[in-house]
Amino acid sequence: MLDLALSDEQELLRSTVRDFVERECPLATVRRIDEQEGGFSSELWQKLAGLGWPGILIPPSYGGEGGTLTDAAVLYEEMGRGLLPSPHHSSAVLAAQILLQAGSEEQKQRLLPAIAGGERVLTLALTEANYGWTPEHVATVATPNGGGFVLDGTKQFVPDANAADEIICVARTGQQGHTLFLVDAEAAGVQRRPMTGFAGQPLAEVTFSSVAVAPEAVIGEVDQGWQVLDSALPAATVLLCAYIAGAARRVYELTLDYAQQRVQFGQAIARFQRVQDHLIEIVNDADAARWTAYEAVWKLETGKADAGEAVSVAKAVASEGFYRVCEAAHHVHAGIGSDKAYGLYLYTKKSRSLYHYLGDPAFHRQRLVELLKL
Repeated sequence: MLDLALSDEQELLRSTVRDFVERECPLATVRRIDEQEGGFSSELWQKLAGLGWPGILIPPSYGGEGGTLTDAAVLYEEMGRGLLPSPHHSSAVLAAQILLQAGSEEQKQRLLPAIAGGERVLTLALTEANYGWTPEHVATVATPNGGGFVLDGTKQFVPDANAADEIICVARTGQQGHTLFLVDAEAAGVQRRPMTGFAGQPLAEVTFSSVAVAPEAVIGEVDQGWQVLDSALPAATVLLCAYIAGAARRVYELTLDYAQQRVQFGQAIARFQRVQDHLIEIVNDADAARWTAYEAVWKLETGKADAGEAVSVAKAVASEGFYRVCEAAHHVHAGIGSDKAYGLYLYTKKSRSLYHYLGDPAFHRQRLVELLKL
């Protein structure tokens, strides 16, 4: 039976992360980082790395902390609560999981300790103009060339590409196969362009123009890249859900506090029926995101047969719930919700970008249909 009770060590981790985020990254700092070009603070990243958090899922044999998926979920829930901006998910979770699943020993020895120490940042370049999280959406090609390959194509909505030292590029190799390639972000033919808009996280367009990659740059087997992604994405997805759950809960706290303090017609607006309706909607969605996220974490960690289904349920619930949470919060806050100094808009931006990242609700419902063979 699912039990959300945390161990003493996990409660200590929660408290430590919350103290760090509140002290080092209040919403004013989140806003400043969000508005600066690249959306990345190397100073904040080094402080975070100094606590060992980029190594939370990396085994001690590769310089990491060797924590559990539940440990990482606790970290992510608190980072989400404060909207801590960093390339942690791109590098220390998604890229690290790909390397652990399929990287050569040389790749692991070279990169994992550097990722764990925050010395190198990696990101995954998968999505393109024809946005989607299935193989048919990949048009970038890798052409064999003298034992190596040449990459050509353009990736869009690549998170943290501006901060990355290396990029894991997903490219077509043949009619059906896809392969993962490690590419130096400064290699000849690689161009990175920030994508602006109401994104809530630093995204970039990455163009590969006749980029030569050596045979040892292949992660796993040629043509087997999608199988690697299928193994690495579940853990990355549930941690994203934990992040969303923390953010949604914080929006509830902000909204409840505002409703109790804001006086209209001689009484706090929290006494108004419609405001109470919004608050109930918010807390229900926030709780649903947390419960489904931790259920998926538990099932992945214990190897349950239906872990894949739980991951898709969690992402669909979190994506839609966070979106609705921010909508309801703006109804309660009215005009002040759009005041940049207040900060609610930062959560709203994040709810929009994370709605699609790693698959939107429609994608995960279709995945559920396939997994359940309906």
